[in-house]
Amino acid sequence: MSSTRSGINLSVIFVSLVNFILSKPKRQKHKTYDYTQFVCGRDYVFEAVDNGTKGYMTGQGKGIKRGDYIVLRNNANSEESYVYQVEEIDYYSEPSDMWMALLQRTTVE
Repeated sequence: MSSTRSGINLSVIFVSLVNFILSKPKRQKHKTYDYTQFVCGRDYVFEAVDNGTKGYMTGQGKGIKRGDYIVLRNNANSEESYVYQVEEIDYYSEPSDMWMALLQRTTVE
């Protein structure tokens, strides 16, 4: 009788463990969007704040969400670029792929 009882307990523990692993939220990967080939002022608008450590950007592109990264060229004549992480983003209703975002300059690890 004791072997049956321990078998049931192990089954319950195993099923509970499997359910926990399957229900554990998956780590979300953040995508990187390269805007270095686009022209600031024509293809998108970027307004730097806090000495360039943050900025507001208006642009177009589907699927960009909070936590994603956007790479921007420092200026039109420079090869230097900066990586920003999306802190907040709001999509326009029309056109549906146009958005405005608050960005934080960062480095990608």
